[in-house]
Amino acid sequence: MTTAILSESLLILALGWGGIFVVMIIIYLVSMALMKMFPADKDK
Repeated sequence: MTTAILSESLLILALGWGGIFVVMIIIYLVSMALMKMFPADKDK
């Protein structure tokens, strides 16, 4: 295995993990925004 292939595969790995974390952060922010916009009733 050459070092060029290894470095390219590590770049693809880093982009994949980065994409996963970006999507998780977006889902978290959207859920927090929805909780602010539509709070649960505390009367019940």
